[in-house]
Amino acid sequence: MAHPAISERGDFGVDAVIGDKFFQVKVGVSGLRSVREGFMPLAYWVGKELKSKGFLVLPDASVTIERLREHWQRLVSIVRPDLRDRLSLCVGQGDHFIGIPHDPDIRTQHLLAKIVATQLSHVNSARPSRGDASFVVFKILLHHWLMDGRPVTTDWLAQTSGYSYPTVAKPIAGMGSLIERQSDRKIRLRRFPRDEFARLVAVAESVRGTVRFGDRSAQPRAPEAHVRRLENLKPPNLAIGGVLGAMHYLPGLDLVGVPRLDLSQHAPGRGLDLAFIERLDPALKRVDDPTEPASVVVHHVHHANSLFTPREGGLYWADPVECLLDLHEAHLEAQAMQFLKALERRRPDAA
Repeated sequence: MAHPAISERGDFGVDAVIGDKFFQVKVGVSGLRSVREGFMPLAYWVGKELKSKGFLVLPDASVTIERLREHWQRLVSIVRPDLRDRLSLCVGQGDHFIGIPHDPDIRTQHLLAKIVATQLSHVNSARPSRGDASFVVFKILLHHWLMDGRPVTTDWLAQTSGYSYPTVAKPIAGMGSLIERQSDRKIRLRRFPRDEFARLVAVAESVRGTVRFGDRSAQPRAPEAHVRRLENLKPPNLAIGGVLGAMHYLPGLDLVGVPRLDLSQHAPGRGLDLAFIERLDPALKRVDDPTEPASVVVHHVHHANSLFTPREGGLYWADPVECLLDLHEAHLEAQAMQFLKALERRRPDAA
């Protein structure tokens, strides 16, 4: 079969094909399951082409090279003997790739760098853009209305959100009479916008890039145990939200137990760094089915100012609006309403 010079995510079921070489790229690998998922389609296509070679590429894996080598040996043991020498695992190490079982040659190193750059550009293009500005600007205005209440300038909103002045001004104009404008051109929300907030909740999971992890062990750790572990690990830019965060702001929140641990990671302009998950608990595996229970959930905070609050013991508390969105996403609607009413009562300028 004649291959095109380069095919990206085409008919071959892998990320790229160059000549007789098949490439499968897995970005942000933090567990061995992703390696297995990448291996199977690669082995399938290399098995169909007798003279081809296959490369599974992990540009930024957080799994140790020793564990990857052991796992790769188990994977290749299940395929035909003639395939084993034609399949390689390539792990990014700075400006080059380490190969298992053998390091790639210079030409292949260049091909790997080119393909990884292309795949990372696809990942970056999926990250929040100006299209998410209305979500971010509204969330910041709501946070400020609940926690401070004083009018702010559009420049302040631009600095806090990380967007340009024109980008911030557009969603503000779209809010119409919901925005109260002062004589000095400062603005604030006129009231709590229930319809707009419902729309915020509806798109929150998508905009925040929510990633869920389920516990596959026989004895899952409690969220509080995960927090203690995180306090020792001290991953940067990470805040506790969800039920635990809401209970920090409202100790009397009506809850029995903590169903899951919600974490918010401040990473404006880049993707989530989930390398800490495997160090937190190797039993945590990513789950994509929204109906499947999750033990740990990570949300992406895009705005320039995280709005996090320092926390005794390390890490941060996510901002109250972030916690409120987490409660809704966890389908804890009654608790979310209780939390919101408490925040409204505590507003600095509440009657």
